[in-house]
Amino acid sequence: MEIKGSDTLLLDYSGDALAIACYEDQVELTGDLATLNEQFSGVIADVIAEEEFKGKSESLVFTRVSGKVSKIILVGLGKESELKLDSLRNAAAAIARLAKKYKIKDIGIALPVVEDNAKTAEALTEGLILALHHDTRFKSESEDKPAVLETVSLLGLGDQAEAIDKAHKICSGVILARELVTAPSNVVTPITLAETAVNIAQEYGLEVEILEQEDCEKLGMGSFLGVAKASDLPPKFIHLTYKPAGTPRRKLAIVGKGLTFDSGGYNLKPTGSGIETMKMDMGGAGATLGAAKAIAQLQPDVEVHFISAATENMISGKGMRPGDILTASNGKTIEINNTDAEGRLTLADALVFAEKLDVDAIVDLATLTGACIVALGDDIAGLWSNNDNLTKELEKAACQAGEKIWQMPLEEKYWPIMKSDIADMKNTGSRSGGSITAALFLKQFIKQTPWAHLDVAGPVWADKEAGVNNKGATGFPVKTLVNWVLS
Repeated sequence: MEIKGSDTLLLDYSGDALAIACYEDQVELTGDLATLNEQFSGVIADVIAEEEFKGKSESLVFTRVSGKVSKIILVGLGKESELKLDSLRNAAAAIARLAKKYKIKDIGIALPVVEDNAKTAEALTEGLILALHHDTRFKSESEDKPAVLETVSLLGLGDQAEAIDKAHKICSGVILARELVTAPSNVVTPITLAETAVNIAQEYGLEVEILEQEDCEKLGMGSFLGVAKASDLPPKFIHLTYKPAGTPRRKLAIVGKGLTFDSGGYNLKPTGSGIETMKMDMGGAGATLGAAKAIAQLQPDVEVHFISAATENMISGKGMRPGDILTASNGKTIEINNTDAEGRLTLADALVFAEKLDVDAIVDLATLTGACIVALGDDIAGLWSNNDNLTKELEKAACQAGEKIWQMPLEEKYWPIMKSDIADMKNTGSRSGGSITAALFLKQFIKQTPWAHLDVAGPVWADKEAGVNNKGATGFPVKTLVNWVLS
């Protein structure tokens, strides 16, 4: 599929199909739409009336016509006062799905400009690409018919090759994250996750370091290795580094939780708890590697370290038990009162490692707690941070990406719940405020670096098609991370 910006205006376009935007409760036959309706003998007015089209966000009406184009699509943008870049992404996604349904080969899209032509082209391109991505790798005969869409012209935007190319690169990272999270745990293992990191490094010229179990032992990563003990597969500590050609403007670290399967350990997840979905417990690592792929192609003037302590959380005679005490690489001791709170144990040593790199800021992302889903639902990630400026940067980056995050409190009053009688801390607190106490736990492994924690347990997976996301892995929050690095 070729996507290109064009100087061609709506009324001058000729091709297979033409998509035109309408605002909610402003579906009026005026201006260009009135001219088109006259050209096509009132067909547009007829379909608006028949379908009772109101212009609501992502709503569509479709009709066949005869003339310079053979199909007209009206796409709703919602209320004009609420128009933003994500409105364009979602509209483009809806257009792409309809184009696939009707086997449209080429289409002109006429949507309003938000912010500027380049950002508009970038958002539209993201919507088109991500909506048409379907992962059918594990079907012997795919039920998903490939799109036949060959050419998309973004009308009235002029040449936007650079913005469209940027969107392609970002989407390649989102799609990598989606495919890593979608793949089952017998395909994406700590070993293959490390191999993916190596492949990214080789293809895009990044530095890569894979620490084996012995290396982690030398660094005192007892918290990470305590989780890994029960698995028959070796743990892999992944460290990818992107360095710009010149002096970096700043140095950043992105740390992703890399549990390629989480059984719960001796606190075994029962049937009905979602154990069958625990292949996606490496959603943080998947997004970290997706961001690495995108950033390596975009080549910003920022040094970025991509880190994941990858392992499984399994059950065996070697596995950690409730009541065990682990010692993290910063010397802090942890009493294990729940083996199913393992992600924070792997992140603890990964955060210590990241801070030793003397970076300017650290962001970790993890499918960490069900409590965050209870608090914020499936579409919104929780954000905790020790730094207001970093919080603002991430909120702005997420808004530009169309990915929802919400700042949550680092309520120190809750920390005594986590204290242990025989160690420095326990790995879980009470049921109340579970996502907050998890964030407070992670905070113990940061000394002074600006740090933010994203609990992405909800939005890494979608149970139904919505916006740019199809059912399944979403690639959240690759776009936010890329925007943050580029800011």
